[in-house]
Amino acid sequence: MKKNKYRVITLAILFGIATVIIHIINKIIAASAIFKDMLRVSEKNYFNWRFGDIYYTKSGSGTPILLIHDLVPGGSSYEWERIEKNLSMKHTVYSVDLLGCGRSDKPSITYTNFIYVQMITDFVKNVIGEKTDVIACGLSSSFAIMACHNEKEIFNKLMLVNPPSFHSLNQTPTKRRKLLKFMIEFPVFGTLIYNMMTCESSINNLFIEKYYYNPFHMDSDVLDAYYEAAHRNGNSAKFLYASLISKYVNINIIHGLKSIDNSIFIVEGEEEPTGKSIIDSYASANPAIESAIIKRSKHLPHIENPEGFLEQVGIFF
Repeated sequence: MKKNKYRVITLAILFGIATVIIHIINKIIAASAIFKDMLRVSEKNYFNWRFGDIYYTKSGSGTPILLIHDLVPGGSSYEWERIEKNLSMKHTVYSVDLLGCGRSDKPSITYTNFIYVQMITDFVKNVIGEKTDVIACGLSSSFAIMACHNEKEIFNKLMLVNPPSFHSLNQTPTKRRKLLKFMIEFPVFGTLIYNMMTCESSINNLFIEKYYYNPFHMDSDVLDAYYEAAHRNGNSAKFLYASLISKYVNINIIHGLKSIDNSIFIVEGEEEPTGKSIIDSYASANPAIESAIIKRSKHLPHIENPEGFLEQVGIFF
């Protein structure tokens, strides 16, 4: 009995030491990630929303355009840096960090499509204050579509950059995915898993494999900005990631897309996998949809080929 008792005590001590060490490692990772300060903050640029403060920037003058970055690990409004200045010559440009991303608050909640639909709707009503055009990338295209479906009167034209397939949006949480979400949200050890999944090499591989047409032209500043955004606010960043991989942010948008009579324009990167089939499926749901392919680009044409992207923006808006 005494031997078993000592073993339990020893294991408890070792577990406690391991927990403290991992906690310190997590803190070091969070602190070092923001060392380069790629995502600078102006304290006055916050929209005080019900689930947390939303960071945004405003520039230029003219008809408003709202830029919504893709909802991915490390996503932020930095995604639009290469086109914002040009757009602001003819438009009032609003660029947001979505809840759980970048410089915005990262509450410990389950993130859903509905939360982002409400966030975008409230931002347009309370910050922009007039009917606005929208450019949304990736998964965020679904938020723009459903927000427009719910309140058409506050939205004008929608440009969707590499929107997700209907198949991917129809994926829902399963028992296995819910378990994975629980593991990542678990204190200390879940944070370590998140830090490994969003380390610098993982983000670099994400750009090589999924985002860039030509990975040899990757900009280190872009990678640094994504890495910083993924770890800003410490362990709070993991809750969005947990919701993403467990598919809580997905929703079937077909009914919403069919009901919209706003002008919709889809932009696909030339090398985006299944890009052309996605255009076809969206057009089958809403025949009024127009589209264009941006050469020499993949998932982020506004970063890889800003000139080609801006040309299409000028045609559509």
